[in-house]
Amino acid sequence: METKKYAVFLKAVELNSLTKAAEELGLTQSGVSHIIAAVEAELGLTLLRRSRVGTRLTPEGTRLLPHIRELLRQEELLKQTAEELRTITAGMIRIATFTSVATHWLPAMMMRFQQAHPQVQFQLFSGDYHDVDGWLSDGSADLGFTILPCAGRCICTPLFEDPLLAILPKAHPLAARQVCRVEDVAREPFISLLEGSDHDARRALEAVGLKPDVRFATKDDYAIIAMVRQGLGVSIMPSLLLRGNSEDLEVRPLDPFSSRTIALAIQPEAGPAARKFAEFAQEWVRDNA
Repeated sequence: METKKYAVFLKAVELNSLTKAAEELGLTQSGVSHIIAAVEAELGLTLLRRSRVGTRLTPEGTRLLPHIRELLRQEELLKQTAEELRTITAGMIRIATFTSVATHWLPAMMMRFQQAHPQVQFQLFSGDYHDVDGWLSDGSADLGFTILPCAGRCICTPLFEDPLLAILPKAHPLAARQVCRVEDVAREPFISLLEGSDHDARRALEAVGLKPDVRFATKDDYAIIAMVRQGLGVSIMPSLLLRGNSEDLEVRPLDPFSSRTIALAIQPEAGPAARKFAEFAQEWVRDNA
């Protein structure tokens, strides 16, 4: 339904004059008359009576007037809501992420973003790299923090090169060195993520052609840290994960150097809120990571 003609009709009613309505709307009087005639034809009712002293509503026009006002009000609400969505003041952003980003980056990111866009809502999916790739692939998430190379058809932007570090129990013999050779770490009792999740340590170990002496395996990053603290073994973990979690541990750089590249992956069809957050996240990482 074309609503502009109803706005012309309402203006004529409010001003009680076709001439005044035409002047205010920048139309001719005959143009206003034609528009009102079209409204009456569409509804099959006479809504206005014209006379020398102005216009007045017919009984049918009086009955319909509240509905016409509501129609125009709802149209304005529709426009406002669409504008809010275009300007990112509202909307749901679904984010897939892994532990270290969920812990050390996202809380501050979301707080800052919501200060500018308080009506935006977030839904977080937190798991390992395999989980993140799955949520992006099946469309559960609009965007995700993952590591390169990205899986699937998402658009990926590298964010941060995160060094991998050896973590050792206090007083461990390898802690006497400033740098730990990867082959020395591999010979120690090793605590690993489950095979499908252990991309980081495996990358460092494969670079020197070694397999570790895995004694324990888990899907929980923080369980690995706890087990290393208890002296059950050693491990290799990203530096971001260890921020604020290195108490009672010895942390050393690796030789040869190894790292993971954290990337932001976004669905090609992601909405404006998600796209705006993706831009904001890249700026936040440049300024804070």
